[in-house]
Amino acid sequence: MVTELHSDAAATLGSWRAPNPAQESLRHSYLGFLAARQDACERSCAPGHLTASAVVLDAKGEHVLLTLHPRVGRWLQLGGHCESEDVSLAEAALREATEESGITGLELDPVPLGLDVHPITCSLGVPTRHFDVRFVARAPHGAEPVLSAESDDLCWWPVYELPPGTEDLTELIAAALDR
Repeated sequence: MVTELHSDAAATLGSWRAPNPAQESLRHSYLGFLAARQDACERSCAPGHLTASAVVLDAKGEHVLLTLHPRVGRWLQLGGHCESEDVSLAEAALREATEESGITGLELDPVPLGLDVHPITCSLGVPTRHFDVRFVARAPHGAEPVLSAESDDLCWWPVYELPPGTEDLTELIAAALDR
């Protein structure tokens, strides 16, 4: 049975206007994966599964909140697996960003920012792929993050002074700032 989340993912990506040819190619790959796998949004899907993340900007757009991911060992945007109660990718991204940041009142733009496929050994314990759908969220003025067990560290970084090893986030954060 196709879930509401699966239907939302297909509809969201079906109508999303990719910003460049590489993202358009990924969009078609995601749609093909969704068409082939009814379990594509479930973390139990061993060939890979959709995840949702959010680039969290402060109210002024001067800082980005990054998490030092405990399994990956590097600074990343907030996000993770979709859960059975999620009815949309945007809702999953907002839930993950709220849980991982401890910040209430995040405002998420429901239009995807971009897509990224990356190999990972996640909670399945075996190599798989995350088909990440990335969004942008704004934190309320004066929001202070609260470190949780899901992060080794959590920090606001100036958008133009990111920590070493995050060069691959530069384009993603620039796209978030354009929103």
